[in-house]
Amino acid sequence: MSDDNKQIGIFLFPDVEELDAIGPWEVLSFWTREWPDDGWTVFTFSQSGGDVLCAKGLTVRAGHSEADRPDLDVLVYPGGKGTRPQIDDTARLDWVRQRHDSGTLMTSVCTGSLIYAAAGILRNRPATTHWAALDHLAELDPTIDVRGEDRFVDCDDTITASGVSAGIDMALHLVARLAGVDRARQVRRGIQYDPEPPI
Repeated sequence: MSDDNKQIGIFLFPDVEELDAIGPWEVLSFWTREWPDDGWTVFTFSQSGGDVLCAKGLTVRAGHSEADRPDLDVLVYPGGKGTRPQIDDTARLDWVRQRHDSGTLMTSVCTGSLIYAAAGILRNRPATTHWAALDHLAELDPTIDVRGEDRFVDCDDTITASGVSAGIDMALHLVARLAGVDRARQVRRGIQYDPEPPI
């Protein structure tokens, strides 16, 4: 792994929805480990590092704290019920705006986009979120073009995904955007992601 690798950080927080974070992690870690010459690395981080209790009871350990994490070229902001208190957290919203203003590619899964909306970085843009939170997204910023039928929405420096499993689709799109469609297809095959719902 080169010290010059670009970095993708997945932000973890209390009550994060498990698959919102773990789905993109599976896609992105498979890619970056199997094809290190593509020049990307993925890591997890939380505010203080250490264990994070997720929304449905799974405990995961963040690889870094905010204080010791690598620089962010891409941020993945998951959703879950843990996003609700953050909507009114001035320090968190300032942090999001700073990441955006510094040139970080801002991606979200599920209700992670509510944090982006509250921070004002989705103003006058198309975006999506979990189907049950579409009205909330519109209420937070009425200028957003809410795309309720889209699995993900790419708007240059923001990419928002709809609910939970859509984060896998968004992450594969991210691989395609950063390393090409052929690579994304190799990753999809590698993790055997061929959705055929049984019901």
